[in-house]
Amino acid sequence: MHIQKRITLLCSALFMTLIGCTNNCRHNDYTGADSITVDNANPWKAMAEVEKRIQRTDFPDLIFHLGNDYKAVSGEDISEKLRRAISDCHRAGGGRVVIPAGEYYTKAIHLLSNVNLHIEKGATLKFSTTATDYAPQVPTRWEGIDCMGMSPLIYAYRQDNIAVTGEGILDGQASWENWWKLRARTSAEDKAIGKFMGKEKLHDFEKNITSIADRIFTEHDELRPQFMQFYQCDRILVEGVTLNNAPFWLLHPLMSKNIIVRNVTFDSHGPNNDGCDPESCENVLIENCIFNTGDDCIAIKSGRNNDGRAWKLPSRNIIVRNCQMKDGHAGVAIGSEISGSCYNVWMEDCQIGSPEMDRPFRIKSNAIRGGVVSGFYIRNINISECKQAVLKLELKYEKVTEGPYYPLFENILLENITCQKSRYGIWIDGLEDHICVRNVALKNCKLDGITDEKTNSIVGAEGVFFQNTLFNGKEL
Repeated sequence: MHIQKRITLLCSALFMTLIGCTNNCRHNDYTGADSITVDNANPWKAMAEVEKRIQRTDFPDLIFHLGNDYKAVSGEDISEKLRRAISDCHRAGGGRVVIPAGEYYTKAIHLLSNVNLHIEKGATLKFSTTATDYAPQVPTRWEGIDCMGMSPLIYAYRQDNIAVTGEGILDGQASWENWWKLRARTSAEDKAIGKFMGKEKLHDFEKNITSIADRIFTEHDELRPQFMQFYQCDRILVEGVTLNNAPFWLLHPLMSKNIIVRNVTFDSHGPNNDGCDPESCENVLIENCIFNTGDDCIAIKSGRNNDGRAWKLPSRNIIVRNCQMKDGHAGVAIGSEISGSCYNVWMEDCQIGSPEMDRPFRIKSNAIRGGVVSGFYIRNINISECKQAVLKLELKYEKVTEGPYYPLFENILLENITCQKSRYGIWIDGLEDHICVRNVALKNCKLDGITDEKTNSIVGAEGVFFQNTLFNGKEL
């Protein structure tokens, strides 16, 4: 009778938001000025409200043409001409800096407020692969940890009303001959004498809460730069362009808000080649994009460990729709650097899958990183195939089984999802002694071609519901 009552509640409201955390799950809570209430009986109504809140970019009609005004010609390095054009545009009150058809070369580009960098159809902008061309160091974040590091290829810091648009190509020129071979690891010889570099040095700074001003990383640390990063910016548009061959993450909005990413092609298969990684961002729309990436297509983050908890800036109010996601470790991932938490992600009307797609939907953390992920609403998704599971929730990411900050994943809805091939339907890899997953619902889903005899693998969860959902043609 108790089970039947829970099913009835699910049919009327899918699931009810519970208050508090069970079994000693510790987490940060967050209520901001722009927080929005989501009715779990109809979470899509709140999605429409979030879209209305996103403030749009708006630029004057002034044109700063690299060819006509700055005499740029195909085949040359236009770094200095681009710098001048962006500065002139900014000082004039804003407008569009236009790169015409042709092939051009550049070093790091730093955008300023009210500038729309427009790459015309037929234009290809190729970026230097020489690490010293991305000096001096700038404030940034690398895998969720704050530092002073190499400038991203395209970078903006504390700017307002900025854009990268057009139908041209931005080519990072990364390959195994340059950026991708850098592993940022300390050699055994250096470890033996207590000398650290790269990731080990970065993690040591985070663990010991070292001042950010002292966390200085040069090219010798091999922390590959992001392709495009907007740090503490407001009103951002990235539209129409193609991003190829990135050194590291392709598009990384960081602690920014009011972001639209539209009609962008992400095509890069190097290591850590995530497509779009909004981190501690709010009011984000990602639509009509194509992802073909070496890592997660979209990965939503909010800082790692002490750094994420110190800032306490969640990612929230993020919409993903009408996208194609081909290769990738995940279609949409939340985590693993999610210590600052994440609230309210909507995803709808996407096509996902290839032999190289691991998991269409993924949330990952552990008891050291912690964080709350509350509200991941997904509907109308067609999945051709994936290697692992349609939905995977990982509470033991990187094999961490205990710690002081158990994560919490709650209020997850999959509605009208089809898949033709996978190992599991859903895989909740939780903790046997802590319940830190709750309120997961599948409604009107049809998951076929599941190869594991268990169909689903669920550990450490409560309130997992299936309504009108078929696994290999059977209702569970």
